[in-house]
Amino acid sequence: MTTRFLSEERSDETQGAPERVGVLGGGRMGAGIAHAFLLAGSRVSVVERDQASADAAAERIGDSIRRSAERDAGLDVAAITGRLTTGSDAAAFGDCDLVIEAVPEDRDLKEQSLARAEAAMPPHAVLASNTSSISIDDLAATRLRPARFLGLHFFNPVPASALVEIVHGAATAADVTEAARVWVTALGKTAIVVRDSPGFASSRLGVMLGLEAIRMLEEGVASAEDIDAAMTLGYRHPMGPLRTTDVVGLDVRLGIAEELARELGPRFEPPALLRRRVAEGKLGRKAGEGFYVWNEER
Repeated sequence: MTTRFLSEERSDETQGAPERVGVLGGGRMGAGIAHAFLLAGSRVSVVERDQASADAAAERIGDSIRRSAERDAGLDVAAITGRLTTGSDAAAFGDCDLVIEAVPEDRDLKEQSLARAEAAMPPHAVLASNTSSISIDDLAATRLRPARFLGLHFFNPVPASALVEIVHGAATAADVTEAARVWVTALGKTAIVVRDSPGFASSRLGVMLGLEAIRMLEEGVASAEDIDAAMTLGYRHPMGPLRTTDVVGLDVRLGIAEELARELGPRFEPPALLRRRVAEGKLGRKAGEGFYVWNEER
């Protein structure tokens, strides 16, 4: 393994973070991933489809870092954001140790994005997809170096989430999976390692619960608030399945459900209510309305 690591003189909490990280896609997930690695001490290059999108990503990440600094006075915002570069040229990945694809959950888009990243990154680097449902083995089939490819499934919102799902494909080298575990630990998060399978572990379980909650709402079994309360109070879930769907994005959850329905059958078929709300643009928190109406106080 030739991956470079940050200095041994760094604190225990951040030892093992990759020195240079690339993130392809600077939306909510990509920005959150960049935030996590910046706080761990990595230098991060975020690449977007055009300069306007790159500028928006830089602003998004900067705002997120500043919010973290409001909670932790020890953070040096200028120093942290000074390790961030954004742009539209994938050549920025040329000296990265790890590149993470974080584009929307569309198979063709991910294939194109992974190919774009792989063409620019050095041979020693690890390439990862943040996919939450698409087969890592399928994506690996078209990779130049499948042994250095795996899934790194972060959860939304990334800065607050404690979990990263490492998806080990059939071709993934064992030392690459172990390096990924070290990196996740360096972020202050917990890694679970799963074999590539439809929906992995988290999406398969989370989406099933969310879809059933949507069906219950569709059938008038209970209100969204009461369905969520059943899980937060009765089962001690930190957030109910409908509010979680709003946070994840109804469009994201629809895409995952459609992928799982293709792979695992009709038990993952999206409810009509979910399709209707996505068609209406009610995508959850990012749109201001999903199963809840969102505002600054919520």
